[in-house]
Amino acid sequence: MINGISIHSVYVLDQDAALDFYGGTLGFTVDTDVDMGFMRWLTVALPAQPDRLILLEKPSPPALSEQAAARVRELVALGAMPVTILSTDDCRGTYADLAAKGVEFTQEPMDQPYGIDCAFRDPFGNQLRMTQPPAQERPITDEDIARWAP
Repeated sequence: MINGISIHSVYVLDQDAALDFYGGTLGFTVDTDVDMGFMRWLTVALPAQPDRLILLEKPSPPALSEQAAARVRELVALGAMPVTILSTDDCRGTYADLAAKGVEFTQEPMDQPYGIDCAFRDPFGNQLRMTQPPAQERPITDEDIARWAP
């Protein structure tokens, strides 16, 4: 039986730059950094969740054909890959800290029915969200739905 998630993969275009951003800027620590010859296995984790790893994966062979890897690199740069959602106890404070470090935010912290959240990008275009759980959940309103509508 499956009992957890151990590794989530995020495609990055440069693993050294990814390590600088996810480690130096966001506060992740290196779990594994191994040059396997044909690829680099680079995983990071938050100190509070050492068993929940993010593989900072460069889209390339042998995992992908060169043609598929080229397409994935295009999608990463367009910000078209799935979002990664991070949690925080202080969305507005963490937003201020990260903005001061030069992180590119695409949405400032907003009150939502599910808490306070904001959106930003990594240096490659990947979308990340940061969410602070609410003190008390509230129902979704027509105003929320209108704000979320495309």
